[in-house]
Amino acid sequence: MENIMPIYGKVKFSVTLDPGVWIFDDRRIDLDTYFDTTETNKLSEEEEYTKNISQFWDKEIREGAISPPTIKSEKKFLKEQILKGTFAVPFEPFLKNAEPNEEAAFIIIETEKGEHQLPLHSARNMILAFSKKGKPLREDGPVHVLYKDGSNREDPIRHVKAFRIE
Repeated sequence: MENIMPIYGKVKFSVTLDPGVWIFDDRRIDLDTYFDTTETNKLSEEEEYTKNISQFWDKEIREGAISPPTIKSEKKFLKEQILKGTFAVPFEPFLKNAEPNEEAAFIIIETEKGEHQLPLHSARNMILAFSKKGKPLREDGPVHVLYKDGSNREDPIRHVKAFRIE
């Protein structure tokens, strides 16, 4: 129960967060690669599609067609990735479910070592890291609060206990 964190305060619904189940969440983000991608390196969808199709076609001509991986091999790969990966989830869906009141202006992140107050609109740019190299964040967790831009990547907010909306 020590890993459970509430979102409460000026919200329509109090929400309880349990990072222990997020490993199965489709919204999880792989932090090993998340901050390495930059906006300037992204291609348009059409350019990306054309590039991928060209590479596939070139490979087919050089090597011939190959059978797709089996479901069993895909499951094994995903299991290994989960057991060794570092993951986070976006905070925004949880905040939307709590439905902050119109007069709410701040989010206070309560930790063992104090509180961090942020404007409520910046909470939409937070991600919650919940595992590192396949292990839960037991020592300084249960989550680390990171910003999507990676500005606090080296020094995230740790020892989070609750999120209070004021």
